[in-house]
Amino acid sequence: MYGPGAPASFSGVTSFTKATGVTPNIVSYYSGWLEPFWASFGDMATRHHAVPLVQLNPTRTSVAAIASGFYDSYLTSYAAAIRSYRKPVILSFGHEMNGDWYSWGYRHTSPTTFVAAWRHIVKIFRAVGASNVTWMWTVNSVYTRHYMIPDPAAWWPGSAYVNWVGIDGYFHVASARFATVFGPTIVDVRELTNDPILISETGAGPQTGQAAKIASLFAGVRSYDLLGFVWFDAVGNANYRIDNPAAIDAFRRDARVYSMPST
Repeated sequence: MYGPGAPASFSGVTSFTKATGVTPNIVSYYSGWLEPFWASFGDMATRHHAVPLVQLNPTRTSVAAIASGFYDSYLTSYAAAIRSYRKPVILSFGHEMNGDWYSWGYRHTSPTTFVAAWRHIVKIFRAVGASNVTWMWTVNSVYTRHYMIPDPAAWWPGSAYVNWVGIDGYFHVASARFATVFGPTIVDVRELTNDPILISETGAGPQTGQAAKIASLFAGVRSYDLLGFVWFDAVGNANYRIDNPAAIDAFRRDARVYSMPST
């Protein structure tokens, strides 16, 4: 899950665990360009039996400059910090690049440039010896309420540069179901790779029937044989916090059922 205040604070995660009784095994944070790796957040995650997921984003930065090597000193330092951390880190770069709301994404930065930057970053980390990184290529669901999101294939950097695929998507309306929000994107991804898929950012506001959407997430992840999902427990385009009794009960109940062996 993602909790507000991360990575400077771990309180969002502990509050979530206290409310739901569920201890997440992945905790995420978003890192702007030129920010250092937060090893302190990673250490706190480890103490809570979780792995940090870092969404490293090229904010206010030229993706072409990254690809050309202009930021190699920063990337080398970042890679060395993760290598020194020594424990597992899930790392993504430029999430939701097939959407048009970020400068590194669709209509703003060409897929060719994005792919070049992605490969360049992975090569630097490998040269430094940061072998504790799981590389997660994070795309936006092709299903949304207001946008037509393109098939992410043009941004695919190749199987040699990716370990996991992340899919971000939200339940915006009461009629939304797991199969409609994520199904078409899973089909698109499976045409590219058989790598494990994580629903890397998701949520549902109270107006969508939050408890039912939580049930849909757990059932959908199991049905599609995915790694799991990361709940965005914060206020974004809506209030996605699990802070009402029905949602809390649903999350606690469905997490317990999900952890039981399937028959």
